[in-house]
Amino acid sequence: MKQGDHSFLAQATVDEASRIFKALGDGTRIKILYLLSQEECSVNHIAEVLEMTQSAVSHQLSTLRNLRLVKYRREGNTFLYTYDDDHVISILNQVIHHIEHE
Repeated sequence: MKQGDHSFLAQATVDEASRIFKALGDGTRIKILYLLSQEECSVNHIAEVLEMTQSAVSHQLSTLRNLRLVKYRREGNTFLYTYDDDHVISILNQVIHHIEHE
């Protein structure tokens, strides 16, 4: 980009960034993403660790899946979830490090 050029983000980029930050603005989703950055988990395991109902966990996972922040694979009757975006996990870890550093 040359000096004097005024470049603006495409509206689609702004909209997607806003959706991702909105998703990260929820404490439960932060906990789920952090847990999934550590290990692949079933809905049952997430519910146990976070002391939530399976229904509540499934609802949050659906939101995260729609944003392509988590993915799952099926093993028998169990769905195992993991994160699906290294960049977002990196942002999350940077924020956590920033907070814990102070």
